[in-house]
Amino acid sequence: MSIERMETGARMSRIVKHNDTVYLCGQVCKDADADITEQTQTMLDKVDALLEQAGSDREHMLSATIYLSTMDDFAAMNAVWDAWVPAGHAPARACVEAAMARPALKVEISVVAAVKR
Repeated sequence: MSIERMETGARMSRIVKHNDTVYLCGQVCKDADADITEQTQTMLDKVDALLEQAGSDREHMLSATIYLSTMDDFAAMNAVWDAWVPAGHAPARACVEAAMARPALKVEISVVAAVKR
């Protein structure tokens, strides 16, 4: 049983790999002042970078949990999500409304993926 932690701080690791599974900590946007479309896109850009660092990619996502500050943003977030997820590779997904760590944040995601082989 192998556990590798990457970019580990006092509170969390940004990536944890256990055997052939990659777990990403919650990711948010680059600019909390942006609208939901830009927040979603920059959040997913960060997911891409972390998956690559961990030896995975969006085609190997197993599950995603998306948190929205308001379900009013569901359609706009899904427009970005649908363009980002490769056809035929949609992960198991949940999307819930939740209070965010900072009021300006509109969306956060947590991803689990398989390592590429």
